[in-house]
Amino acid sequence: MTDAPTSGPERNLVGYGRRPPRPVWPGGARLAVCFVVNYEEGAEYSVAEDGRAETYGLGYEFPRDRRNLRLESDYEYGSRVGVWRLFDLFSRYTVPVTVHAAAVAIERNPEVGAAIAELGYEPCAHGYRWEEPWLLEPEAERERIALAVASLERTCGRRPVGWYSRYGPGPSTRRLVAEEGGFLYDADAYNDDLPYFVDVDGSRQLVVPYSGVYNDGRLAALGDGDGLLTLVRRAVDYMWREGEQQPRLLTVGLHPRLSGHAGRCSALQELVEHCLGLDGLWLARREDVARAWLAQFGGAA
Repeated sequence: MTDAPTSGPERNLVGYGRRPPRPVWPGGARLAVCFVVNYEEGAEYSVAEDGRAETYGLGYEFPRDRRNLRLESDYEYGSRVGVWRLFDLFSRYTVPVTVHAAAVAIERNPEVGAAIAELGYEPCAHGYRWEEPWLLEPEAERERIALAVASLERTCGRRPVGWYSRYGPGPSTRRLVAEEGGFLYDADAYNDDLPYFVDVDGSRQLVVPYSGVYNDGRLAALGDGDGLLTLVRRAVDYMWREGEQQPRLLTVGLHPRLSGHAGRCSALQELVEHCLGLDGLWLARREDVARAWLAQFGGAA
């Protein structure tokens, strides 16, 4: 039986308040910046597997019971071209990357998993496919988490230590992730500029919040890569200045089918160069942030 619609973790509207902790990032950095590539292409909803077509990113109504060849082709661009352009950019500048990896997407393009291993990127579990966790019974969700872990360990060369739900978590997700036992953190929150701990059945679970603001999912609203570049660059500069007194964390979310296009990747390159030009800025994978936080505030990981 699924959880009641109102079940799940209690809200916390206070957080750290006026006195957040002061993490010591490596090298005494003021600001940690994480670049995340969301690799989902091939794991989205399809008529053949789900009886419904994917509609996310379409912008107009389309019958869910018909194959959407236009949208399928957009997603294919991400797996055929976009992911390699992003990986090439980050490897040229030696930028560490976290990949939010939908397990089935990597299974269907195993060279991406091999590249993640070769480049030393972090594979963060992004679900087995594009499930809506709140519709799953806890046992079914537990099974999908296990499938995702086993699949990514096989395709990427090591098990994921982070979890991020594609459509957002369900009421059981955090508890099931904690029960699985092999995750350092989950990213199913958007509510802070720093990691924090939550109580899950008497034990502490680390949350490393993600961002829907500094995310190329906003490209439709902002119009182009330059709009996103301006927004993120301003955030980097502002938080870097704040970091002189209070170190911060900023995460930039990218999708190969969006930011993998040349014009948008050009804007991203300018952002990377800007970050590399700032003293006291730490480019990190999100697992590196989690390990640094755990070492300082929750025991060595």
